[in-house]
Amino acid sequence: MTITRRVLLAAPAILAMAPARAEASKITLVVPFPPGGSTDAMARLLQANLQTKLNRIVVVENKSGAAGALGAAQVAKSPPDGSSFLVTFDSHAVIPAILDKPPVDVERELMPVLLVGTAPYVIAAGASRPYKSFADVVAACKATPGAVKYASVGIGTLGHLAMTVLGNRAGVEIMHVPYRGGGPAMNDVLGGHVDLIAGSAALVAAQLGTNMLRPILQLGRERLPGLPDTPTAIEAGFPDFETLAWWGIFAPTGTPPDIVAGLAAASKEILSEPATAAQLKETQQMTLLLEDGPAFKTFFDKQVAIWGKVVKDNNIRA
Repeated sequence: MTITRRVLLAAPAILAMAPARAEASKITLVVPFPPGGSTDAMARLLQANLQTKLNRIVVVENKSGAAGALGAAQVAKSPPDGSSFLVTFDSHAVIPAILDKPPVDVERELMPVLLVGTAPYVIAAGASRPYKSFADVVAACKATPGAVKYASVGIGTLGHLAMTVLGNRAGVEIMHVPYRGGGPAMNDVLGGHVDLIAGSAALVAAQLGTNMLRPILQLGRERLPGLPDTPTAIEAGFPDFETLAWWGIFAPTGTPPDIVAGLAAASKEILSEPATAAQLKETQQMTLLLEDGPAFKTFFDKQVAIWGKVVKDNNIRA
């Protein structure tokens, strides 16, 4: 084979294009929280399987900060070409209300791709504490205001907001102790430094068999099979009260419909595989929904409205 002068001159340009092509074939799943949580686990479950299914490099990037807004902003400002998606958690819906100047408009700059599923929040007491029901907590707060403290995974998270609403309805104040994640919050409850934790069923489930944590209230409309003896808030006297953790995927607004539909379809196929679905149900106490398009948008808009009102009515700021 004869190597011509033209080929030699073109070689540097061809080599320069190779990394660009490799970069163009990469999908980044941005998780707006630190590694180790349920959202990070969800993204890594998808990452391993999407690589095979889509024949593209898929990476997970953790971009935490500002109640999840920094990671969301990174995706919103990425090219709408299918190279970047946000895998996030329920606090995403609170960003418009909780931050004075959010770096992203989650309703306009991001478009829903797939609502993966939901799981109820659960309120649980450390085993060393005397509280066996939420009524016990209310009675203790009335007897000694400020005596009962609860942990959440941060200011403005749904655990914090749900406890605020329950306290308001019961006419008591339950002292909030925010943490930077579920691990530290759970450790302090198990260690006896805080009385209660308000977290997703996924967070609480890992400790249910240890006898170190006592669930006293679940915030779904129906009792979880894994918590058959723990009443719902509705059963405990709080009509129509529900707080659901949820996991979802978003793309930059303007991403072509065929790309969005392709990512949603591949993710649905991965997550509905029987062994995977069973794993999510067992470890996260999750009800798989796998809803895309208008159904997810309707759900998300409702979450923004409900929790935004709670934030504003109680003057909560991150």
